[in-house]
Amino acid sequence: HILENAKTTLELESKAIHDLIATLDDQFVSTVEHLSNFEGRVIITGIGKSAVIAMKIVATLNSTGTAAVFMHAADAIHGDLGIIQKKDAVICISKSGNSPEIQALIPFIKKRGNLVIAFTANLDSYLAKTADKVISTYVEKEACPNNLAPTTSTTAQMAMGDALAVALIKCRDFKSDDFARYHPGGALGKRLFLTLEDIAGNNDLPIVSATEALPQCIMSITKGRL
Repeated sequence: HILENAKTTLELESKAIHDLIATLDDQFVSTVEHLSNFEGRVIITGIGKSAVIAMKIVATLNSTGTAAVFMHAADAIHGDLGIIQKKDAVICISKSGNSPEIQALIPFIKKRGNLVIAFTANLDSYLAKTADKVISTYVEKEACPNNLAPTTSTTAQMAMGDALAVALIKCRDFKSDDFARYHPGGALGKRLFLTLEDIAGNNDLPIVSATEALPQCIMSITKGRL
């Protein structure tokens, strides 16, 4: 039963992502075109699990050349609206599109004149009807057996965020050298950014005499590397 439950979860989530392909339309295209050419940042907001997905999308965008900032929807109406600058675009992520925090937040963003982009599974929701651009993250049901815990829906949100990020990478002709500048740390950063000069300057060069026997040469080189 454990394996069957796991397999069912993965099947439902993979199907949900596949079904998103058919929802892609001119709204997605115009969103990418706008974000690839504007001078502002992408502010991404949400509540609950959608907020966690928003943070992941922010991290992906920042590492691929699109300046992005996370803003929690609940904190936004208690002072964090100051994060949003004049030229910024705001992506609101909400499965229902009717969360009280989102309904309270949208009018203030619209009043400031910022572009609002909706990621929602409910195209009849308040968010979908008030946003400037709407990207569907519709799913038939959650993988949760009670159809309650955000599982399939958050997977769809994250996948659509990846689709947006990759489309922007292509539009901006973002290369591996560009990625290295944003990601110099860790194994990935070393692979992309570390040069021979970086290594050579921090290690003593092993020096051996031309008269030394081979075993002594090997020992000298080994000690030099250590």
